[in-house]
Amino acid sequence: MKLVFAIAMTHVRARARQTLVAVAGVATGVGFSIMMAALLQGSQQDFSRQLVNAMPHVTVSDERRKPTLQPSETFYDSAEIHGLTPQARRRGIKNPLATMASVEGWVPGAIAPSVKVQAILRYASRDVGASIVGIEPRREADVSDLPKRLLQGSLPGLYRATNAMILGDRLAEKIGARVGSNITVQTSEGVRLNAQVVGLFHSGVRAVDESTAYTLVKTGQILAQQIGLVNELRLRLGDALAAPQTAARIERETGYKSVAWQEASEDLLNAFVIRNFIMFTVVGAILLVASFGTYNIISTITHEKARDIAIMKSLGFTERRVRAIFVIEAGLIGLVGALIGFALGYALCAALGTITFKNPLTDVTRLPIAYEPIHYALAAAVAIVSSLAAGYLPARKAASLHPVDIIRGAT
Repeated sequence: MKLVFAIAMTHVRARARQTLVAVAGVATGVGFSIMMAALLQGSQQDFSRQLVNAMPHVTVSDERRKPTLQPSETFYDSAEIHGLTPQARRRGIKNPLATMASVEGWVPGAIAPSVKVQAILRYASRDVGASIVGIEPRREADVSDLPKRLLQGSLPGLYRATNAMILGDRLAEKIGARVGSNITVQTSEGVRLNAQVVGLFHSGVRAVDESTAYTLVKTGQILAQQIGLVNELRLRLGDALAAPQTAARIERETGYKSVAWQEASEDLLNAFVIRNFIMFTVVGAILLVASFGTYNIISTITHEKARDIAIMKSLGFTERRVRAIFVIEAGLIGLVGALIGFALGYALCAALGTITFKNPLTDVTRLPIAYEPIHYALAAAVAIVSSLAAGYLPARKAASLHPVDIIRGAT
């Protein structure tokens, strides 16, 4: 085996220029595939992070997934009742403080109550529909990134004015309001009150920024005409991936509909599956193109060594050993190319990570890059396997020929 390896090394060194070209082809394919995978996965992780931070991990509403069982359905299996609703249904979660205390006892995270009301905001003869969310400023920082998203004002500012509100920046732009403006809020049930804008926020989600306003819980209760109303509990967990299990348990224990962020963003998460397929397809195409270059170079080297193959076979080398020589050559080229590709890929990722984008609404941001070992492992595996295949196929054909035929063809 030492002799086989020595011959392979001699071939590699003898054709230094061809070897360098082959190594460069493998390194380029590995480096750019690592860069593309890091960029695509980094952008996906960044979007997921923004998506998770833009909403609670679990939202508990005062709705129920299934209607309450009626006595006849309990006693008779054949009985089914559909569309039955009481004449007057009291909105909100029953005993919200007790429910919160029960959930806080086992949930590893924070919980905050809120009141959600639909209303019309009026300012300077402009009417815009909006979702009013009543919050507790002291708890809000534990369940959302709202304090970090404020462009003007602060959450404690909700305590410093009567019926104070914080508007989405696009919502404020729609009605022409700014901090200090006095606006009118009116619900479909006829409740009307004057409010003062004390802050603006930008979440980065257009649908939220142009249709959401925050106020105190008590102001939301006044708009809903129900003292003590809490129609939504929002949770931020220590582990966002545990949201489905947590939501399922809360729903079993309370009976109220609990929605994890994965369920609320199901369409976007399904799109990520397609995006991942596209990512691996692009990366695979890059490596495939590089492997064709490697195959071409190693095939040329094998063809040029036809006389050497004839001499080795006439000296007693078996077909297996002859194939092993060229497979080792290809493996060395693939291995060295992969190692150089690692350095190239990391350098490209580091260079892309220094590119900055300036947005007037947010801080300076950089391209999101994911440094994952799996990218390097997959690129190296494909590069080495393709190189071995590129060396094996032409070597197998050349080694199967008779030495006399090779010499006759060479002459």
